[in-house]
Amino acid sequence: MSMQADSVRIPVGAVRPAAAAPDVETQSRAAPKTQIIAIYGKGGIGKSFTLANLSYMMAQQGKKVLLIGCDPKSDTTSLLFGGRACPTIIETSSRKKAAGDDISIGDVCFKRDGVFAMELGGPEVGRGCGGRGIIHGFELLEKLGFHDWDFDYVLLDFLGDVVCGGFGLPIARDMCQKVIVVGSNDLQSLYVANNVCSAVEYFRKLGGNVGVAGMVINKDDGTGEAAAFAAKAGIPVLSAIPAHEDIRRKSAAYEIIGKPGTPWASLFESLAGNVADAPPVRPSPLGQEDLLGLFAADAVGRDVVLEPASAADMRGSNALPKASLEVVYDEA
Repeated sequence: MSMQADSVRIPVGAVRPAAAAPDVETQSRAAPKTQIIAIYGKGGIGKSFTLANLSYMMAQQGKKVLLIGCDPKSDTTSLLFGGRACPTIIETSSRKKAAGDDISIGDVCFKRDGVFAMELGGPEVGRGCGGRGIIHGFELLEKLGFHDWDFDYVLLDFLGDVVCGGFGLPIARDMCQKVIVVGSNDLQSLYVANNVCSAVEYFRKLGGNVGVAGMVINKDDGTGEAAAFAAKAGIPVLSAIPAHEDIRRKSAAYEIIGKPGTPWASLFESLAGNVADAPPVRPSPLGQEDLLGLFAADAVGRDVVLEPASAADMRGSNALPKASLEVVYDEA
């Protein structure tokens, strides 16, 4: 029987289902050796930063990890490779095909300290659909043997503020066991996180099995809106990464901070454990008013009243009275 989790605050580092155990069906789907996890969030919220450090820490803990960038910007692996651009699958495939050659793993997959990483890529601006590029990229992955690869974790980095079908592929087609959302204490990132939860719930109603494992709060300034959202949506907080100048500066210099023995190591050690152990749960997406209610009225304009416009407003200076077409009959 399917059960929804109650809204409770989950302490960081103590991940568990929000209240009740997740669906038995979902748990059984998460049982295979390879955990495929799709990470979503608003553009610029810090998904690539989080994933680069998370995948690096997982590898140092002895896990075999594959990180796949699924953003047309192709910047997921930039931090992992010290700012160097990784050749994309779509671009490399097109170039190889034009030359009459076949694409191979060594053309598109690269390693650093035990982490395997690649970028799907996408069309240039104005030259195609990013979502269709994602679909094409996964078709190429299948030709490269994706389903036969042997990894402990496959992490998929998806742009969350695009709602076309390609970006929802892992959720719509049960290509992953669970989803993680990255957000911060701002309305736009939580709006995106809520949309992702809505997508998961929509496909669950259609018979899907993907669940939300939790939320990573990035650039946490302590104001609490993201944690409040997670509690209301019934998902745990997997980690809260502080808005700290040292983190900002090192990330801007393409420095991995999720290394054992470094000042921020414990943060990513905890996150790695939580990501591994968190079961996928069925979220409870918020309505627009509930989402706005997480913030002070003066911060989001919640006290604004919608004033209906009139036809006269729309015509402006052309708002001249028109003769009536009503037929009036004289009294007999």
